[in-house]
Amino acid sequence: MKSKTFNKGIRQVILSSLLMLSFWGYSQERDSLKISLAEWSLHRSIESGKVSNLDFPRIAREQFNLDAIEYVNQFFENKAGDLKYLQSMKDSCAKYRVNGLLIMVDGEGNLSSLNPNEQLKAIESHKKWVDAAKFLGCHSIRVNLHGDGTEEEWVKASIKGLKPLVDYGARRQINIIVENHGQWSSKGELIVRIMKSIDSPWCGTLPDFGNFCVRRRDGDMWSSPCVEYYDPYLGVDEMMPFARGVSAKTRQFDMKGNESEIDYIKMLHIVSKHNYHGYLGIEYEGEDPDEVLGIQKTISLLRTTWTNLSKE
Repeated sequence: MKSKTFNKGIRQVILSSLLMLSFWGYSQERDSLKISLAEWSLHRSIESGKVSNLDFPRIAREQFNLDAIEYVNQFFENKAGDLKYLQSMKDSCAKYRVNGLLIMVDGEGNLSSLNPNEQLKAIESHKKWVDAAKFLGCHSIRVNLHGDGTEEEWVKASIKGLKPLVDYGARRQINIIVENHGQWSSKGELIVRIMKSIDSPWCGTLPDFGNFCVRRRDGDMWSSPCVEYYDPYLGVDEMMPFARGVSAKTRQFDMKGNESEIDYIKMLHIVSKHNYHGYLGIEYEGEDPDEVLGIQKTISLLRTTWTNLSKE
């Protein structure tokens, strides 16, 4: 009996280890670079109807030879419960040998709202995307912590809104990960406080290299000029210990192919020092060059920078 119990325990340890390796995307080469493509990089093509969400895995593989993708729920927003459609997404991934890593969830209400009814509605609205992520074989959904109030009010509301969703995700073995995505959520120190309070292996962060505007001139989320920035390098550094993914933002490039506003050597050094082994997700947001060339330039920038860092 002891032998059977011992063997069963060993099998469970091995299985858990394999699951963790699969989650992080480890390879035999410890320092290898793994690049995924965030669907927002193609948002102009998708919004114009040139391509569809179902084309995403094919484009990632055929045009960029990438083996992992990050979905955006806006591009299949009415399909979270449509198992036939979700199966078509899975089939496309299988056909092109591409892994779906996560779903970036927007437009499902403010999880950090100070209004209890609004917050509860947001929590419930996000759950269907947890279920969709589970069906698609993703490891996470990315959520926003949007809401009003002072820093302290926002932190408390964020914890209150995030905790039940994390519990729901844990039961389905889906991570709930938070991106720095405007207003208080762009202050890395506040995100760290929330992570430490939630204190769950199923809750983490998605540091984005470029989303560190805390306050805009007109009090809006995205439109008016930013008048208060959080140090992006400090913010990424603070969030990396909890990272389940990293968003490699690019908008424009100089003549040498470097990102004009983000020091990629500095950013990737921060990522590397935290012993991160997951994917770096390309999120190209620029208008010139076009989407395809912008993604290609980002791939080249990531590979060149990572190679140079590995030689240090």
